[in-house]
Amino acid sequence: MSTPPATLTAEQTERLTRRGLRLAQFTVAYNVIEGVVAVTAGLLAGLVSVVGFGFDSAIESIAAALVALRLSARLRHGVADERKERLTLRLVAISFFILAAYVTVEGIRSLASGEEPERSPVAIVLLVASLIVMPILAAAKTRVGHALKDNLILADAVETKICVLLSISTLVGVGLFQLTGAGWLDPVAGFVIAAFAIHEGREAWHGELVDDD
Repeated sequence: MSTPPATLTAEQTERLTRRGLRLAQFTVAYNVIEGVVAVTAGLLAGLVSVVGFGFDSAIESIAAALVALRLSARLRHGVADERKERLTLRLVAISFFILAAYVTVEGIRSLASGEEPERSPVAIVLLVASLIVMPILAAAKTRVGHALKDNLILADAVETKICVLLSISTLVGVGLFQLTGAGWLDPVAGFVIAAFAIHEGREAWHGELVDDD
């Protein structure tokens, strides 16, 4: 699963692995801040999709932390523990499913109750910032993951790509709501989040991310 390609020297493999570790560490730090702000803003405004986005940030932080731990162990020991890395990949996949379940339940509850969310400029600013930072971060992780042919780093990259997609769908939903006042747009954006999460969770579970573009 994470055997380095034969064309890379040991020094190149270590350098790329360290780069992957730094990217994972940055992901943890950024998403902790993003998640706290998103969940707080979402709860205050009653925006299901923004809370789901914040929950995704928390999940991405946990997943990135797991990846960072495995990469650190790989650097210390010089080899990858295939069993532990396969388990970590499964845990990342489970995180996708948890996210999908949460936003689906909350979206259905919101539609059934007819609750009207409030407007949140903070959420808009946060989502725009994510659209700037996350594509750069996802691209960097993808390059490292493909260079090493490493499912673990690619799974982390997919988590970050989902954050980009969630930023877009959530921003569209929240933006249209603020323009039109149509409260149903928010939970619908949440359902889009759930669909993305289920698809990528299945691929992560089966370890099919190496050739994913």
